[in-house]
Amino acid sequence: MDLKQIARDTAKVMVSYLTYQAVRTVLGQLRETNLPRSHWLNAFATREKLQDGEAFLKALLQAQPDLAVRVMTVRQHIVEEIGEFLPEMVNTSIQQSNIEHRRQYLERATQMTLSDTEAQPESENSAE
Repeated sequence: MDLKQIARDTAKVMVSYLTYQAVRTVLGQLRETNLPRSHWLNAFATREKLQDGEAFLKALLQAQPDLAVRVMTVRQHIVEEIGEFLPEMVNTSIQQSNIEHRRQYLERATQMTLSDTEAQPESENSAE
């Protein structure tokens, strides 16, 4: 297991997700202040594959540099606001999710075991 590669891949996914959130925020702002520009950015985001945040920003810098700077500024603000407590939240969320999955699995396994033991006495009674 290459933990450094996992960390790099995770960071790339986080950057792309934060870019997506920044675009959503800018779109919301533009809907209130400049509807035609909002429509343009929405169409651009649909066309330019927002899933890769860095490639999206490169393309946006070519097309509309001022919007790209705005998206980058919002993205930076978001990461500054959530960066401090995000690792703890992710860790806690994964722990809680794992506990819940294990609990559900154990409940199913216990119910199946109980069903099996309840079915056995019936078959023993019919053999007598």
